[in-house]
Amino acid sequence: MLLKPRTLEGHESARGRGEPIGGDAVTGDAMPSMALHLREQDLSLRDIAARLVITEGEKKGRHPSPATVLRMLREHDGAAAASTTTG
Repeated sequence: MLLKPRTLEGHESARGRGEPIGGDAVTGDAMPSMALHLREQDLSLRDIAARLVITEGEKKGRHPSPATVLRMLREHDGAAAASTTTG
C-alpha cells in the first residue's frame, strides 16, 4: 500500500506551488465569542454546534461540527493560558 506516502508527496507538491491543504475555514470572527458564551451556559458541544451558523463560504447557513467547536474552544483556552503566563 503506497497510499499514505503518495498522499504526503502530493501535499508537499501542493504546498510548493502555494496551494492550500485542507478545507475552507468555517469559523468567522464572531463564532468563537458566541461559542464561549454558550459554553458558560453549560451546553454540550453538540448543543453549541447546533446553535452556531456558518456565515461565509461554501458551507454558509450550515452548522459547524462538534469537533470544530471543540477545536475552536481549545484554541481559545490555549491562547488565554499563554497570555496569562507571559503577561
